[in-house]
Amino acid sequence: QVQLVESGGGSVQAGASLRLSCAASGLTFSRSTMVWYRQAPGKEREFVAGISRSGGSTNYANSVKGRFTITRDNSKNTVYLQMNSLNFEDTAVYYCAANSGGYSWVPDAMDFWGKGTLVTVSS
Repeated sequence: QVQLVESGGGSVQAGASLRLSCAASGLTFSRSTMVWYRQAPGKEREFVAGISRSGGSTNYANSVKGRFTITRDNSKNTVYLQMNSLNFEDTAVYYCAANSGGYSWVPDAMDFWGKGTLVTVSS
């Protein structure tokens, strides 16, 4: 069974940093486009960052560009999201998702989703 397990969330003050991890199992990780999404209370799910199979291409939401960095380690079947200069607008549940057969980063293209990890940023 495919599993995506996020970790690294927590409660921090504005300006702090967190590193999220997503450990994948049950799929060929190196063939999967990996994506981070987030959902804040009362808001729709939002794309955060995506990374191609080899890690050669990345994409970021404008709201996190320059602050967040997505990376992957195919030898460890893990994708990371380094989050710097966190602010209150970053408060959300962060979800890891995988597109096992394509290159798209849109939610409808994702085959598998993790259960999420909560990030809370206080001012």
